[in-house]
Amino acid sequence: MKFDGRKASRVKMDHKQPVNLMGSDGTWRRSCVLLDVSQSGAKIEVEGTLDVLQAKEFFLLLSSTGLAYRRCELVWIDGTMAGVHFITADAKKKPASAPAAALTSTQGK
Repeated sequence: MKFDGRKASRVKMDHKQPVNLMGSDGTWRRSCVLLDVSQSGAKIEVEGTLDVLQAKEFFLLLSSTGLAYRRCELVWIDGTMAGVHFITADAKKKPASAPAAALTSTQGK
C-alpha cells in the first residue's frame, strides 16, 4: 500500500512490532517499535535517547536473535520517531567517475 507520497509501497503495522537498533560495532543497542516498513526503509519509534542515531550506519534487528536484520542510515528524526533507509550492497558500489577513468587510461601512454 502506498501512502505519504512515497516511491516504495509501505506496510503499516497494525500492532506494535518490537525491534532493536544496534550500532554497527555492537557497542550500543536501543529498543524501538516498527511503525511501517518498505523495501527501501522504515519508520520507527525509539525508546530512550536518540543521540546514538547520529552514527553513520547501524543495524535494525528484526528478530530477537538478531538473525534477521537490515543495515541502515538515519534519514530523519521527529521527536521519538525516526525514518531509516536500508543500505543495500548495490548502494555501496559506486561507479568510477569519468575523469578518474580518463586519467587512468592516459597514464599508460
